[in-house]
Amino acid sequence: MFQSFDDHSDPSCGAPRAALLRAELRRRSLDGFLVPRADAHQGEYVPPHDCRLQWLTGFAGSAGVAAVLGDEAAIFVDGRYTLQVRDQVDMAVFPAQHLIEAPLTGWLAERLKPGQRLGFDPMLHPINEVRRLKAVCDAAGAELVAVDGNPLDAVWEGRPAAPRGAVALYPEHHAGRSASDKIAEIQGIVARKGASASVLTQPDSVAWLLNIRGSDVSHTPLPLSFAILPAEGRPQLFIRSEKLSNSVRSTLSDLVDIEEEGAFLSGLARLGATGAKVLVDPNLAGQAIADAIVKAGGTLVEGAEPVLLPKARKNAQELEGSRAAHRRDGAAFVQFLAWFDEHALSGELDEISAAEKLEHFRAQTGVLKDISFDTISGAGPNGAICHYRVSRASNLPIPVGKPFLIDSGAQYEDGTTDITRTLAVGEMTAEMKRHYTLVLKGHIGISTARFPVGTTGAQLDVLARIALWKAGLDYDHGTGHGVGSYLSVHEGPQRIAKTGVVPLEPGMILSNEPGYYPAGEYGIRLENLEIVTGPGPIEGGERAMLGFETLTLAPFDRRLIDVDLLTAEERRWVDAYHARVLDELAPLLADPILTWLEEATLPL
Repeated sequence: MFQSFDDHSDPSCGAPRAALLRAELRRRSLDGFLVPRADAHQGEYVPPHDCRLQWLTGFAGSAGVAAVLGDEAAIFVDGRYTLQVRDQVDMAVFPAQHLIEAPLTGWLAERLKPGQRLGFDPMLHPINEVRRLKAVCDAAGAELVAVDGNPLDAVWEGRPAAPRGAVALYPEHHAGRSASDKIAEIQGIVARKGASASVLTQPDSVAWLLNIRGSDVSHTPLPLSFAILPAEGRPQLFIRSEKLSNSVRSTLSDLVDIEEEGAFLSGLARLGATGAKVLVDPNLAGQAIADAIVKAGGTLVEGAEPVLLPKARKNAQELEGSRAAHRRDGAAFVQFLAWFDEHALSGELDEISAAEKLEHFRAQTGVLKDISFDTISGAGPNGAICHYRVSRASNLPIPVGKPFLIDSGAQYEDGTTDITRTLAVGEMTAEMKRHYTLVLKGHIGISTARFPVGTTGAQLDVLARIALWKAGLDYDHGTGHGVGSYLSVHEGPQRIAKTGVVPLEPGMILSNEPGYYPAGEYGIRLENLEIVTGPGPIEGGERAMLGFETLTLAPFDRRLIDVDLLTAEERRWVDAYHARVLDELAPLLADPILTWLEEATLPL
């Protein structure tokens, strides 16, 4: 199993560990300290070695930050985790705050006093975040202090070792381009930005650029590393040497100069000492990176990391690989759906057994590298927790009479998948069907959208919500995230959300996943992955428009659809999608699964 169901969160640890940290802060003459859920790369998945927020508070979500002052503390999470945080954290020690509605900066502004010293680890906080924090401290007459050595690490007994996962070369027939070609393209971007070099802090950017993959974090094939990419000349790769076999090192040495990861900041200082203008992404690069460059005499050129957009625009081979991965994954998922239908009413299934069985069907493909994230297997009230992670402690039986939500994905060498379906278990109420159909209408709204060049995800987001809004309902997460090619299942900069400001471009892959979550009852989410298609003509129109090609292949549960709530066009879309699912997956399936799929995809 790639997924573990052990729960390492313990709310009772919050009080004694906060006391340990406060004692260390007093020793360092600090009045407070910030503990983000982040490593030096600002990645979604961090190795156990860097799970500081979880060690301190018990919170295991993928985004959050704790503030610890002398006599008060708090933890800040976004809307995905408002329920989860209360289960995992001692609210008496770390009261939960909504990261957006009651942000950290506002909380600090009300509590910091003149002369106080607030500490932070400069590798764990991006440049722009530090600016906001400094402004708050300055206004309060307090000092924001970059620590030398994280005080939490000093009191963390039994801290896991840093990861040393082996690096593998990624075949060019999957990547679609050589590493040398990619390096030349990115060097051109750096030069056009008026910089003499760029810093790459995102491991997936380094992996994409050099056509390598790794195994340093769960579910994403990342080699944790940094790189310096000059506008001219050889790049530098900073990575632990034990991750590289002789053959991998030999191949990479033809492209880059290889140094130890620990030499990264000194490498930046050497670069700064030449007076270089260095392109740095202020939303991703830690403050320590900027300090190393500037203090040595370099100049920052602030802008987006230059790999992000080229990586997001998948080439023809990457897209063909993703289509193949989704056909394979769709066949495995349909086997799961048929199995689930056969056993769901027995009362013997629970959240863990469902997640295990789905991983089993994917493993039977023979080419599964990993799952792309911990499967969200939510029965009853757990389905209402948007990013619920089932553990042996939280595991619930799957009840009859409520929808069951399962959000999962896989990592194959030719593509990354992510799919959510909500399934009927027994008789569904009219209200459940209504909620499901409103979510489905939003899903169809995105899938069928046509939009001009330059359109952002924020402009499309309303299409997924309007049916829910008209019913006085909504969901507290984005509608879609970018997806990588055998890389991160959550990839930027593209997204469909109220905050999605990057124009969508052909070749980008995004999720389409509206939902609705009545707290304490059940959850509904419907997710497919979509490719942004190139501008195409519309009959009778004046402008060519972008659109979406759906990658994911699996039926929606027709038993949960209130057909009367769908327009004729929406019904035609469902029928056409189901016909395509059957057509593409039938060659990969045999009876009785094929017969099940034929029935599941009958016209509405």
